Amino acid sequence: MATQPIPAQHIPRQPDSRTRVNRVFRQGIDHLVTGLAILATVLVLIPLAAILIYLLYKGFSSLNLAFFTKIPAPVGETGGGMANAIVGSGAILALASLIGIPIGIAAGVYLAEFGQGKTFGTLIRFTADVLNGVPSIVMGIAAYSLIVAHQKHFSGFAGGIALAIMMVPTISRTTEEMLATVPHSIREAAYGLGIPKWRVVLSVSLRTASTGIITGCMLAFARVAGETAPLLFTALGNQFWSLNLNEPMAALPLQIYVYALSPYDDWHRLAWAGALVLIVMIMVSVTLVRIFAHRGTLKGGQ
Repeated sequence: MATQPIPAQHIPRQPDSRTRVNRVFRQGIDHLVTGLAILATVLVLIPLAAILIYLLYKGFSSLNLAFFTKIPAPVGETGGGMANAIVGSGAILALASLIGIPIGIAAGVYLAEFGQGKTFGTLIRFTADVLNGVPSIVMGIAAYSLIVAHQKHFSGFAGGIALAIMMVPTISRTTEEMLATVPHSIREAAYGLGIPKWRVVLSVSLRTASTGIITGCMLAFARVAGETAPLLFTALGNQFWSLNLNEPMAALPLQIYVYALSPYDDWHRLAWAGALVLIVMIMVSVTLVRIFAHRGTLKGGQ
């Protein structure tokens, strides 16, 4: 029986030398770029790890029960702690978050869902971009002029307002960008079911972009948590217990700043310990928010 010839198009072709060279070249470029990306990540992480390790080395030895339970000792005396500053930072940051996060998210929602192509939306977007680049000390001076000068006294409330103003631009721009990534097909499906636009924004768009929005809120919180300059012009600081937001209030960045400038070695050690506690507070807060947000997203998806 005669064998049928195999059509030429079904005969596997052996790659020529040029094809092999191109494949090797593409693989080499791929490995090179991947290696550069890993190297860049390592170069970014090395300074962060070095800072954290140095803070642990300098500040961990000064951490004790008194640091978390006592107020600063008088000048010339050893011991004392930063309990009032820790509580004051928590109160000021809580106030800033309660004010800044809702306003920032609302502004981002307007820019993404209602302000496209409108002059007012362009103005808000431009203002947010400008505020993102304004130095923090200018924010403090503005809060001093608007609040402290009218109240005739410093207060934790003025400090919370100053930090909230700093949070709004970052949150609003992040919210806008995250909402822009939500596929239009999801919105159109909701509109097809007769759902009004405000409900689509709240239940569909915000829910879909919630992870990115929460990340933006955490970035804004981490940025303002260590700010000292705005609090110098607003909260001022306090060496005693003060839970009244309408009075001068202690804060960890302020206490660290005062202790770092002092000529006393004991205060220097407490400043290192305060810096370590501040970093740990920020890391723990951001981590807890991320965990609870991730669980909420998983439950919502189910």
